[in-house]
Amino acid sequence: MNDSVNVGFTGDVMLGRLVDDRQRYRPTHAIWGDLFERLRALDGLFVNLECCVSDRGQEWRETYRPFHFRANPEWAIEALCEVGVDWTSLANNHLMDYGDRALLDTVHALTDAGIAYSGVGESLAAAREPSLVTVGGLDVALFSLTDNTPEFAAGEKSPGTAYLPCDPDDEETRTATREILDRAETHDPDLVVASLHWGPNMVEQPDETRQRFARWLVEEGVDVVYGHSAHVFQGVEVYRGAPILYDTGDFVDDYAVDARLHNDRSFLFELALDPEDGTPVELRLLPTEIYEFSVHEATETAASWSRKRMRSLSEAFGTEFEREGEALVLAL
Repeated sequence: MNDSVNVGFTGDVMLGRLVDDRQRYRPTHAIWGDLFERLRALDGLFVNLECCVSDRGQEWRETYRPFHFRANPEWAIEALCEVGVDWTSLANNHLMDYGDRALLDTVHALTDAGIAYSGVGESLAAAREPSLVTVGGLDVALFSLTDNTPEFAAGEKSPGTAYLPCDPDDEETRTATREILDRAETHDPDLVVASLHWGPNMVEQPDETRQRFARWLVEEGVDVVYGHSAHVFQGVEVYRGAPILYDTGDFVDDYAVDARLHNDRSFLFELALDPEDGTPVELRLLPTEIYEFSVHEATETAASWSRKRMRSLSEAFGTEFEREGEALVLAL
């Protein structure tokens, strides 16, 4: 949209395992495929980083973990910088895959690179602290929570994630979230974003509790709800003018593909903001597809499938997208 501030939200960005292996033999920016220039052109880019960035630590063995994701910092941080990532959500179920040391390495590497983050820290208070980034002249406050993997939760004096049940009936969740929002408001931001790594894998619709939690967040002052974790995209709701992205799916990874759910297909979620006050004015969804351990604009077949599926899932929330070129567009 012309004369607007345009920010992008992506699904999970997992740079470990086979993605990490492939990066030994190709340019750093190759993971972004033919979306590289489009991503760089955004005024702001926000991602969920689904791995630690470190070459240290030991695989988590305190509880059963079938997968462990870790990316080499020599290229991973450069890749995030090259494409212009402004902020990363770290409250998820893989940042502690290689223990405290790798988690803290990730935090330090991002900080040194000038990339903001939220959702983990050396203590519970640090993990819950919102970040403030300025994009296109607008101040954006972002905080991250997860209801996955409670064993990774930060303690009063121990590193970990910002774990909370995503349930508006949970008293601790309400109290803690209101405290986070109060801290965010001290910065007088133009936009407040809640990043939620929530719910089970491979589920196409959010349950009723998470729907109520998303709406409660908007009632408490959140302007954008940015969900992820399911590995498949879910529908979009607009509640009191605020877009709720229940799940943004996967953006880059090496995961096995489900032939029915197509976890290799999703969107780049582009949100246009009023440059004067940060009000969301338009949401644009560009179909994406993962292959060769990179993200790409979706092929015609994949794009058609994703548009049809997103429309169907969003209709349940009364959301109707228009078609513009390859993208789905929603006026807010």
